[in-house]
Amino acid sequence: MSPSNPKYELGGINHLALVCSDMRRTIDFYSGTLGMPLIKTIELPGNLGQHFFFDCGGGNSLAFFWLADAPDASPGLAAPKGLPDEGELLSGVGSMNHVAFAVPPELFDEYYERVAAEGIKVSRVLNHDDSPRGVSREVHEGTFVRSFYFQDPDGVLLEFACWTRKFTEADVSHEPKTAADRTVSAGL
Repeated sequence: MSPSNPKYELGGINHLALVCSDMRRTIDFYSGTLGMPLIKTIELPGNLGQHFFFDCGGGNSLAFFWLADAPDASPGLAAPKGLPDEGELLSGVGSMNHVAFAVPPELFDEYYERVAAEGIKVSRVLNHDDSPRGVSREVHEGTFVRSFYFQDPDGVLLEFACWTRKFTEADVSHEPKTAADRTVSAGL
């Protein structure tokens, strides 16, 4: 049984809004390559730009802004520079690190092959567990999610993930870090 929210009745994510540099290329990738139906398009007033929505399953949407005056991407600051299995996970405070799409566990391996067959660079499969490294080569009793990562044409980090077990109270066991625990690179 999932924990309930005593304050608000939330039904998941309505949509996550990202920014793209080329809406046509974004449609080609999300609708063409990943098969997500384009469900709503909006022209923003004052030639500001566009806002398009894709159905990503389960009643959830992924949305993109194309903004005429959007600054260029800042890999390593606004989003990771590459794939997590290459050691690239860093992004700045307030950034959107990645979007993880839920996929059926029984289709996970097939989907990995299909995404790679599209010519998209994919990470190795990561079997996330509670070991010191956080991942294992093989699925085992401690594996809680399997995933692989790839990027869209603008460098947005995407993940296909499937849960492999139900969580228990024992899965919430770490002391939260605070702002005082951060180390900030001298270059920022």
